[in-house]
Amino acid sequence: MIRKLLRFVLVFIAFLAGITFLYLATEYILSRKTVLPKETDKPTKLIFIRSNKVHTDLVLPVETSQINWAKLFPYTDTKGKDTHFEYVGIGWGDKGFYLDTPEWKDLKPSTAFVAATGLGEAALHVTYYKDMKEDELTRAIWVSDAQYQSIINSIKETIIWQNNHPIYIETNAQYGEDDAFYEANGKYSIFYTCNTWTNNVLKKAGLKASFWAAFDDGLMSQYP
Repeated sequence: MIRKLLRFVLVFIAFLAGITFLYLATEYILSRKTVLPKETDKPTKLIFIRSNKVHTDLVLPVETSQINWAKLFPYTDTKGKDTHFEYVGIGWGDKGFYLDTPEWKDLKPSTAFVAATGLGEAALHVTYYKDMKEDELTRAIWVSDAQYQSIINSIKETIIWQNNHPIYIETNAQYGEDDAFYEANGKYSIFYTCNTWTNNVLKKAGLKASFWAAFDDGLMSQYP
């Protein structure tokens, strides 16, 4: 009986290891397979992709002729309530991760399970910046008006609206003085992560992207 139980445990562990290897290998290959950019008009705006080595954000100019993000995500929603910013970072992810897991040491098994299986809710994390420059974790991308409009549309489609305004999440879980959270559409899972969302926004806009990306490094490798 004990021998059979031990054999079952070993087979189960081997199965999980195999599935994990298959997932990681597939993600590695597909995230480095490039979806080439589409031909477009002359680039007019500078945007960025910013990574914290786990999660990616799109960093956009606060105000252009096409949109003023500060009207959509008011400065008053941040702790600092400062109004002098040039860029805004916008990222999508699991609400539980955002609000309940400020650091990896705070990660609970229940939060990880809900996020991995797509059972949780989603949120947008909005962060304002005084300036933005390229570095090891930040890539610059020039885009056309049409490409930028596509990015705007994708973000607006992600927002859950109430009375023509994004729904602000009241929380003390902000990461600093200049960020806020908003309710968002979608379900986070191991197959659709924060980086998948960023990648899909770029892909839909006709910009260079990965075929599929679950982690940040594959997406960032598209912009060396």
